[in-house]
Amino acid sequence: MSLTLAAEHDLTAANTLGLPCVAAHFAAPASLVELQAALSEARVHGWPLTLLGGGSNLILPERLPGLVLQPAMGDWWLEEGEGETVRVHAEAGVVWHELVMALAGLGLWGTENLALIPGRCGAAPIQNIGAYGVELCEVLEALQVVDLADGRAAWMTPEACAFAYRDSVFKGRLAGRVVITRLALRLTRSATLRLGYGDLAARVGETPTPLAVAEAVSAIRRDKLPDPARLGNAGSFFKNPLVKDEQAKRLLAEHPEMPHFRQPDGRVKLAAGWLIDRCGLKGLREGHFGVHDRQALVLVHFGGGSAGELLAFADRVATTVRERFGVTLEREPRLPGER
Repeated sequence: MSLTLAAEHDLTAANTLGLPCVAAHFAAPASLVELQAALSEARVHGWPLTLLGGGSNLILPERLPGLVLQPAMGDWWLEEGEGETVRVHAEAGVVWHELVMALAGLGLWGTENLALIPGRCGAAPIQNIGAYGVELCEVLEALQVVDLADGRAAWMTPEACAFAYRDSVFKGRLAGRVVITRLALRLTRSATLRLGYGDLAARVGETPTPLAVAEAVSAIRRDKLPDPARLGNAGSFFKNPLVKDEQAKRLLAEHPEMPHFRQPDGRVKLAAGWLIDRCGLKGLREGHFGVHDRQALVLVHFGGGSAGELLAFADRVATTVRERFGVTLEREPRLPGER
């Protein structure tokens, strides 16, 4: 199959915020060979490159020059490991939630708490997706990348990925230098329950299956988060801030009801949504953007706005929280090329 390049390609429907954007050139390679051909084409023409996954964690400008690449390799398969272990291979274009539900339906444990996280597998390691006490790095065995400069493929270990809370080497040293093309996940047939967050345990009953957990997580997320197909959003717009223990104690003395989660390194994770809500911002709308009326952690797009307007609105929300609580909120979705 030969690679197809499209000119002046509309990306409005390719980002969950629904921001209007046009790519000067666009390709959706369906194989490693097609990806390498697209990279070669970009080198020949001197085009800058922008990588696009499911568009769920990206703030797009009105126009992207050069070549936008959206890997479309969409296969996944199982490989039996030792004992109860099963290795799962998933290519970059596989929709993450669809993979999670399929694996949970097969009775495999490990990714069920990560259900309904939007996006594709190729983007999942970039911010080390996590939910309900589980992070991708806990089940990732290895991943394959292709060097954007020369098209060479190589495998990386989790240690080489420098994973942290909502962070990885792909946001730092390797940002804009590689594209992730395949994940190798390590799952198990033995029950490994992680039900300590929220009311998850109450929702799954006494003898939960991976599918029951995944469905419960999905139901909770649907209750709290708007559907991007109906109301543009990028999910959680801010990271839950990590503060020093001393600062957390001062805040708790004043706000004893404040949700907080102590971390192994001694810091305390706070709930960004709670902080925004306590500032009276839930449901706030200014122009084309607003704070969701059910989940203050989510900024929503009502249509017709621009990336600049969204960033200005987000800055006003973060400034209000900083002035009220002395806590700095960090944005999750990124601009193209941003580290």
